[in-house]
Amino acid sequence: MNAVTHPFERISVDDYLLGEQQTDIKHEYLDGQVVAMGGASDRHGLLTVSLASLLLPHARRKGCQLFVADMKLRLDHDGASYFYYPDLLLSCDPADRESPLYRRTPCLLVEVLSPSTERIDTREKLLAYRLLPSLREYLLLRQDTLHAELYQRGGDGGWTHQRLTQPDDAFSLLCLQASVSLRDIYADIPELMG
Repeated sequence: MNAVTHPFERISVDDYLLGEQQTDIKHEYLDGQVVAMGGASDRHGLLTVSLASLLLPHARRKGCQLFVADMKLRLDHDGASYFYYPDLLLSCDPADRESPLYRRTPCLLVEVLSPSTERIDTREKLLAYRLLPSLREYLLLRQDTLHAELYQRGGDGGWTHQRLTQPDDAFSLLCLQASVSLRDIYADIPELMG
């Protein structure tokens, strides 16, 4: 569950980054506002680790870096800075290593939806993430049902949307030139397979 911790106090990016290194609680940063992040469920963790284990060999083959939950995404837009913690972040740009605390140019971002984050992940983050010129794919996974939504940027800059709901449904990730099925992602949650 997200909650603004200091609704009237704006802090600088430097103070935010310093604070994140000194606490066990993760916070997102929205143009000066700090938002605490809640814990995740077992299904959330299982889906995140499952997808990461499927993607890691492809990421290594392509020289990409794959981060699970703890790497911040920095997004600067119209003079404002935002920091998010995607559930998975894939960066394939060797120049995207200016900071050990965040990445700026991911090609793939993944969010596992929960009741407390679904609105933010499907609206705010969908709009914000699509502002990143480097982003080619944004994947949303539901943890309460077998359901994935994949947004992909085409060569013309336009976005397509794909909804997958069957165990044998599969999608191709352009960043990694890899195909993944829902059966493989949801393998550790057999009760959702139907």
